[in-house]
Amino acid sequence: MILRKTLSASALLSFALLTACNTTPATDLTSSNTARFDYVATVPLETGDTPRDLAKTLGGTVLSWDNADCGAADSEVCVALMGMNINNTAQGEVSSTTAQLHAQSLAAQASRKVYIEPNKNVFSGGGSMTAIMGGSMSLWAGGSMSLWAGGSMSLWAGGSYSPLPQNSTLWQQIRLQQAQALAPNLGDGVTVAVIDTGIDLQHPAFQGSLTDPASWRDFYAADNDPQEEGTLGVGGYGHGTNVAGIILQIAPEAKIMPLRVLGEDGSGDVVMVAQAVDWAVAKGAKVINMSLGSEDNSKVVQDAINRASTRGVLVVSSAGNANLGKITYPANNAQLKGPGDYAVSVGSVSLQDVKSTFSNYSNTLELVAPGENVAAPAPGGMVAAWSGTSMAAPMAAGGLALALGQPLKVPLNDVTKKMIGTAFDVYDISANRPYRDMLGDKGRLDLALFLQNVIK
Repeated sequence: MILRKTLSASALLSFALLTACNTTPATDLTSSNTARFDYVATVPLETGDTPRDLAKTLGGTVLSWDNADCGAADSEVCVALMGMNINNTAQGEVSSTTAQLHAQSLAAQASRKVYIEPNKNVFSGGGSMTAIMGGSMSLWAGGSMSLWAGGSMSLWAGGSYSPLPQNSTLWQQIRLQQAQALAPNLGDGVTVAVIDTGIDLQHPAFQGSLTDPASWRDFYAADNDPQEEGTLGVGGYGHGTNVAGIILQIAPEAKIMPLRVLGEDGSGDVVMVAQAVDWAVAKGAKVINMSLGSEDNSKVVQDAINRASTRGVLVVSSAGNANLGKITYPANNAQLKGPGDYAVSVGSVSLQDVKSTFSNYSNTLELVAPGENVAAPAPGGMVAAWSGTSMAAPMAAGGLALALGQPLKVPLNDVTKKMIGTAFDVYDISANRPYRDMLGDKGRLDLALFLQNVIK
């Protein structure tokens, strides 16, 4: 199955009515320019700045203009993001040293501190498709997927059974049945932004379960149609659909806000991820799922996550799938004091609670959840199983949606701490002993115990 959409032609930002230090949020100035940039620069704004003048001075393209909090104590809140291409070698590649020298040059031109970092294809979604189940929707009638025949995720609601029979064992592992009974609103009123490859917007599993289309955005193609693109079983195609489907199996009454930042190969740019985080916050998301990561710590993305945290938005991110003793970013920053109060990083274990062979691990990892062969919707009205920390993260995101759909008995900034602190201890399992203290503070997600500790 192949699905592609035509990208809009590159267009310039309109600068006519913009002035520095007004109240225009960055998300209202998302560029319609589909050009890709090697580097992204963060430029502090000053009174009198305009996008036109800044672009002329620094020689880049203004991608966002965040001056809503200009004049606040933290001057870095008042910033512009600019896309730049720096061709300094015969191959057109730029070393970090060259980039920093360029940043110094830009800073001198602008008479202010300018930060620059790599942008293009820095982030990627992890995981791999392990099975495709069923055919078209018409072939499922009367079978195990017949609950989808009505075209509504609400048919799965009820809180006393496993939404997909293929996942029954792993749902028992995290005690989903008990959790849904404890949180009978099933995430009602909670919007979860899925920052990913997009989703299959026409899949019957999502009908009635998506936010208003006015809140959708495709940052990769610079339009408002975050439809997955690609060939099933190749690259990242189906990744976001699976992730969103996992969240809805746990919190069937939550709403999914689809935001596309990764292409069909599963990779995407720093500025796309950062803009998607800001967009999600501005459009009312209470939880953000980021089943993606980078080996490098992106200041641009972390700044966006910090802004989300100050507004009380919970952020879940996956740990990475390279079986390394370090986890990817932004997951690796989830334990930081401050923004970490609203964030959680998630690795993967098997049905036996043994570290998945692919899962990264670290003493900065906060939680693990089952991430192997997780069945969920797939593009084209199908079901597919994926494996990866990308599949473990949305289990935590769905659990947070269950909690936020109920009255809380703890402060919001304690919710992720409770999720981490109520996990099932996996360190007594002999196979996990080499990873002591590197599979979370305690270990594997326990949704029922978590909810018992956070909801009234």
